Amino acid sequence: MSETPESMKEKILEALETVIDPELGIDIVNLGLIYGVELNEEGHCQVNLTLTTMGCPLADIITDEIHRALKEIEEIKTIDVKLVWYPAWSPEKMSRYARIALGIR
Repeated sequence: MSETPESMKEKILEALETVIDPELGIDIVNLGLIYGVELNEEGHCQVNLTLTTMGCPLADIITDEIHRALKEIEEIKTIDVKLVWYPAWSPEKMSRYARIALGIR
């Protein structure tokens, strides 16, 4: 891999910004749902994702969209999306952009 870990992380997060939460209409990065991304030497990417609510019926749709977005990055060979619930998501995790778009102060 010729890219630095930091530039690869940026590339992954940029791809994840194309994944839109179907209920809120804002991408999962700006919503603060991505708790971490890692890419190892073998091209395995792990995405730690939380959801706004524990019983969210959209988990499968969002996971499928993450796979779709990341398979465009040639350095990524395999993808694992891990749902995490700690720390619990709250509106404070949203970017300023997301809060403005949703009318939250």
